[in-house]
Amino acid sequence: MKKLSVLSAVMSACAVFAAAPAAAQGAFPQREVTIVVPFNPGGASDMTARIIAKGMEAELGKPVVVVNKAGGSGGVGMSQVARSAPDGYTLSYIPVELVMHKALKLSDLEPSSFEFIGQTTMVPSAVTVPADAPFNTINDLIKYAKANPGKVRVGNSGAGSIWHIAASALEGNQKVTFNHIPFEGAAPAVTALMGKHIEAVTVNAGEVKAGVDAGKLKILAIMTKERDPAFPKVPTLIESGINLEFVGWGAFGAPKGTPKAVLDVLGAALKKAASSDEFKQFITSRGMVVKYRNPEECKEFVNNQYVFFNDLLSKMELGK
Repeated sequence: MKKLSVLSAVMSACAVFAAAPAAAQGAFPQREVTIVVPFNPGGASDMTARIIAKGMEAELGKPVVVVNKAGGSGGVGMSQVARSAPDGYTLSYIPVELVMHKALKLSDLEPSSFEFIGQTTMVPSAVTVPADAPFNTINDLIKYAKANPGKVRVGNSGAGSIWHIAASALEGNQKVTFNHIPFEGAAPAVTALMGKHIEAVTVNAGEVKAGVDAGKLKILAIMTKERDPAFPKVPTLIESGINLEFVGWGAFGAPKGTPKAVLDVLGAALKKAASSDEFKQFITSRGMVVKYRNPEECKEFVNNQYVFFNDLLSKMELGK
């Protein structure tokens, strides 16, 4: 009888330990979730991730923190996440740069490196100069660039970044030569513009809004098909006679192999965060556009963008 009692106790203990991992899996998340932003603080990516983190935290019931890992046109931070344990606790803000990395030989990253949680924004590019610059229209800038090859220094968020490609696309379209100046993120590029160390940037409209509002910067043109609601008086390139449109976007992802049950929890939290009035007001006020796509739609969109940008980049000669 005594032996049976001991055996029963042991079996009961084993059952408890065996059930523990299953309980842990079913209770995701049990601890802090980290979102890695692959750029410096202060830019559109960083601002978007921080307010999304706040919304997801309220939905998940656990802290969601944002850390910045800049470098390699987003490659340093995204690669770190791609190599992380596929448990849902380390996520990445995923910028449009992801679909360009292989074509530009920046890294081996591609859409298949991640499981997508969803898309949250479209990011308009704005050609911006100091407020006292001698250019009042985009055509003024292009005219000067044609007469002075290489003298217009255009800042970007890193060689091969979306804003580098945006400037290069404008350069190729108008057959001018810019001097492309890379920075570790859009925010440092805008700071350099404010200090008049460069002549222009082609970063997100939201990233120059504070400078515009302060009267230190002016936007010459928006590179999207339609005018930006945050800057309704600023014409588009197309309206200015330049047949070119260019837009970035932002999404969120987890390492490849993250369990579907975990992705479902994260996806629901992201959707809730992206649909809040606070997020919509925040994004609109900063010159970006709210564009939510669920995980399946996001994956299809990003794969299509991968094909589009690889085709585009194969035909472009990027500036220095």
